[in-house]
Amino acid sequence: MSTAISIMGGVGLFLLGMTVMTDGLKAMAGSALREVLGKAAATPLRGAFWGAIATLIVQSSSATTMTTIGLVSAGLLTFPQGLGLVFGANVGTTGTGWLVALIGVRVSLTAAALPMIFVGALVKLLGSGRIAGAGAALAGFALVLFGLTTLQQGMGGLAERLNPADLPTVLAAPGAAWWSGMFGVLALVLVGLVMTAVMQSSTASIALTLSAHYAGAVGLDQACALIIGQNIGTATSSAMAAIGASATAKRLAVAYILFKLIAAVIALVLFPIVTPLLIRASNTIDGVTLLAGYHTAYNIIGVMVLLPVINSFTRFVERMLPDRNLALTRCLDPSALTVPIAAEEAVRRTVARALEAVCQSLGGVLGGTGPPDKAMSSAQEAAEALSQAQEFMCEVSGPPESPAEQRRLTSTLHALDHASRLAEVAAETGTWTVHDGVGQAAQLSADALKRAAEIAAYVAAAPGVPLDGEGQREPSSSQSLDMQIIRPATPTQNALFHLEQCAKDLCALQKDHRASTLSAVANGSMTASEAIARVDTVRRLDAIAHHAWRSASQLMEDVK
Repeated sequence: MSTAISIMGGVGLFLLGMTVMTDGLKAMAGSALREVLGKAAATPLRGAFWGAIATLIVQSSSATTMTTIGLVSAGLLTFPQGLGLVFGANVGTTGTGWLVALIGVRVSLTAAALPMIFVGALVKLLGSGRIAGAGAALAGFALVLFGLTTLQQGMGGLAERLNPADLPTVLAAPGAAWWSGMFGVLALVLVGLVMTAVMQSSTASIALTLSAHYAGAVGLDQACALIIGQNIGTATSSAMAAIGASATAKRLAVAYILFKLIAAVIALVLFPIVTPLLIRASNTIDGVTLLAGYHTAYNIIGVMVLLPVINSFTRFVERMLPDRNLALTRCLDPSALTVPIAAEEAVRRTVARALEAVCQSLGGVLGGTGPPDKAMSSAQEAAEALSQAQEFMCEVSGPPESPAEQRRLTSTLHALDHASRLAEVAAETGTWTVHDGVGQAAQLSADALKRAAEIAAYVAAAPGVPLDGEGQREPSSSQSLDMQIIRPATPTQNALFHLEQCAKDLCALQKDHRASTLSAVANGSMTASEAIARVDTVRRLDAIAHHAWRSASQLMEDVK
């Protein structure tokens, strides 16, 4: 009974320590985590590298994965980019195994851990911000060490009652077929999977396996089989989290599960070859270090196999789970709410898409190439999307941390306000017509809408979709999966300059037109009703151009 209590207590302390340490490290990192992930993932290969580094720093693949989901949902990263980061997080999370192998099972640090817990807790309680985070990280690290010591004590008692001969044989006897030991391998893989599913932590279950091998309760070959199952088991939490989640979260969860299964199949195929090599190497290198290396190599090989075909892999996942969200509100993914910069970017792109749709449809009406009813429908859809964007902003988890993010949020809210006003005016398009005598105003408004649509198309473009010199998307909508994820060059400022000029010219024209039109009533050349209708038309055209200009110019704030 004391052995079971020691093992359970050790696992509990380890899990608690990892949670406290991860929260502290995330608090210390602040916005740096999302900035690193957002800027470093220019290609899936770089994303895998920096995903591993970020996970090593914060000691949490879940933190990296959830941040990645938010960035992908907002359109800051494409799905292949996000997948690269998730792959890298799987490699980074193996760092804790090395901590267990090199320190945790070898040295009893109870005497040092207890003072560290006291100091860390004191700093956590008395400090604030990153200082408090550092205290939590120190206390969590000490709890991990204390938990490993407790776990090792329990494993010493378990080794007296359990030895490798009591577990299934995983290697075939000399002269027997290689597959004769596969039943034992699969049985231990299933045990490892259940261990991780129950603990909801592959790190804790692998620490348990390493401790059991160090104590002599589990053989090296049997520990390898357990590690394969424990790696698969991490996908169970992703599968549970994907239930009822957004399309982006479901796609990443499915891709994560497939990655784990593919890596496991590779490990099982190579098991009869790799395991005897590890056993021979154990004559010169201790088994715990070999197991930590096996755990890391297991994940690296899986990443190396999938990265070269990541575009085909992502297309396969996207076909499995198509995105059925409306085009205008596709970025408003709830998973982005936990990352303020991602939530702001999601709203910005939604505003840009709505602005583009309104400007194109209304510009067609003013140019005589589009029916008013279509413009009304487009404006109503845009108004609904913008209303959802407003509600989305109200649910953001917290304010931006840096002044630059705060300025960007302010410009986004200005763009949202002007786009909403534009949609309101555009929705009335079917109730008024462009009267004779206002052709110049109509032309200026149409030109302004064209320029605004170009700018909105640029802002709304997903990363990796190239734009031509006029700020328009190129025809292929699937190129974002096949290209490196590089933000296109800023479109020429001529579009914004001409848009501003059209709006200002129309504002000046509106004042002169109003005076001259109302004067025409006095000299009898125009009826009062006709004059008022013309004045109202030009006023609305002026409002359209003004709101399109202000919304587009705010969207272009801080665009690199």
